[in-house]
Order: sequence, then structure tokens, then C-alpha cells
Amino acid sequence: MKRPLIVIGGPTACGKTGFSIELAKRISGEVISADSMQVYRHMDIGTAKVTPEEMQGVPHYLIDELEPDEEYNVMIFQQKAKVYIEKICGRGKIPILVGGTGFYINALLYDNDFTETENDTTFREECYTLAREKGPEALYEKLKQTDPEYAAEIHANNVKRVTRALEYHYLTGKKLSAHNAAQKRKESPYNAAVFLLTMERERLYRRIEERVDSMLSQGLAEEVRGLLERGYHPELVSMQGIGYKELVPYCKGECTLEEAVVQLKTNTRRFAKRQLTWFRRQIDGLWLDMDREDSGIMGQAISYLTELGVWKGEE
Repeated sequence: MKRPLIVIGGPTACGKTGFSIELAKRISGEVISADSMQVYRHMDIGTAKVTPEEMQGVPHYLIDELEPDEEYNVMIFQQKAKVYIEKICGRGKIPILVGGTGFYINALLYDNDFTETENDTTFREECYTLAREKGPEALYEKLKQTDPEYAAEIHANNVKRVTRALEYHYLTGKKLSAHNAAQKRKESPYNAAVFLLTMERERLYRRIEERVDSMLSQGLAEEVRGLLERGYHPELVSMQGIGYKELVPYCKGECTLEEAVVQLKTNTRRFAKRQLTWFRRQIDGLWLDMDREDSGIMGQAISYLTELGVWKGEE
């Protein structure tokens, strides 16, 4: 019998955290983070990390588990998430995978195989060096030549994913886009219910603006400065996350706070737009309109879970 799994995806600032916690309380669920940044310790404000108070007693996993200089990639996420799913199901609870990193969600949902691309790091380091010395665009141009289909899906500045695609082609001679398409045709090993959250674009952008302002008032600049003082290099993958890479120049005296904030808000809006596009193209699920102010959304979700047999209802 397939393990049950609930997936909640969507763009940043659309309400995934609150919705997932409320759902978890209703169905006796436990949350696994599918966020590529919240796994890092000391990076709380810029990642909009769920607080112990917000958790309301709901257990959360893959949060605060690694230092910012430790490696974290889709394969590590996949391995750790599988272990947590077994533990959660073993306690008679339902695992709820929550996050905006759609690539991670798909990897777990369809049990994608990444092992053959993770054994040799030599080529990977060469890619990172090229991006540092000649800029992300130089690396991205290589990807457009080897796998234009995959290049069209991601941004040039996402050095980590560009590198992974180039590395896959280097090690296997195949396109990652073709590999992903084949993986997507696989049947999920889980009895899964996927919820995709959305809201009107202008409202989402207003929420992003408000979130950034709130992060700054909570001490985002001080958080970034503290990371630099601890010795975490700006070129680390973790420090390239949105909310950190924009504030590093300010902390180093290379730009004003106003300039950094404008860049942060712009990058976050663009990121949210890319997330929405990715989820619409790459994953099937029930879309929930978070613009609705009534309680109908949760009722709709509960009905969907019982319809699919992911949740059997109150015992």
C-alpha cells in the first residue's frame, strides 16, 4: 500500500505556512520543509522561517538542520525527506511536504533518480569557478548550447541548477530536460494529494513588499552582517539565496540600504513569478485561490483529501 503524502506548493508569500499548519492540526499531520534555504541555521529572517510559535505544536522537519556552509542539494533533500516520511507514517500521522522549491517537490513526489550525477564533483567545481570568474551568464550560455529546453526553464543566475544540468550532460551524455520529462511520466510511489496555492498577482506583490519591509524591521541586515562576521563567504550557495545576496553589498559598504531593498523587492517579485510559472507547467494538483477570505478553502482541501483516500476522516 502506498504511503500517503500531502504536498503544498506555491510562490513565496502566498500563505503556505499558515495553511499547512492549519491543515496539519485538522488531519493530524506533520510538516516536512521543501524549501532549499530554511534548512540552514542562523538564516531565519531572510528565509521567512516558521517560528516555534507559528508551528502551534505541529512537528516540522528539514528546518535548522545544517550550517550555511554545509552542502544541501536535491539528492540530500530527497534522502532525508524519505526517512522523515517513514517515521511520520510509522506514528500514524500524515506527512505534509511544504515549500516553494518545486524542483525538490517533484524529486520526492516522483522519486526521481539523481544518484548518477552526484558521484563526481570535479566538473561541478569547474562550473562554479567559471561562474565566479566570468559571471553566471557565461555558464548559462553553455547550458543553452547543450540543453536549450532546460535553460528556458531556469534563470541564468541560478548557478546551482545550471551547474547540475551541465554536470548531468557531462556525466551521462544526455539532456537533463529529457531525463526530467521521463521521470515525470513515472507514477508516484505515494498516494499523494497536491495543493497549489495562488492569489491575484498584484495582491501577491503587495504581500511581498510588506514581507520585505517586515524582514528589515526584524533585523535582516543585522542577520546578514552576523553571517559575514561568522566567516560565511558570500559565494556560498546558502548566501546566494534571495534576501541575503542583495544585503551583502550593503553590509560591505558597496551600496546604500535603499538600493539593496529595491533590488531585494524586485528579485523577490521575479522569483514569485517564476515559481508560479514552474508550478503551472511542471506539476499537477488542485489550485486553491488564497484571495478567498472565507473558510471554504480548508473545506475544499479536506474534501479533496477524503476523495483521494489520503485522509480517511475523523476516526
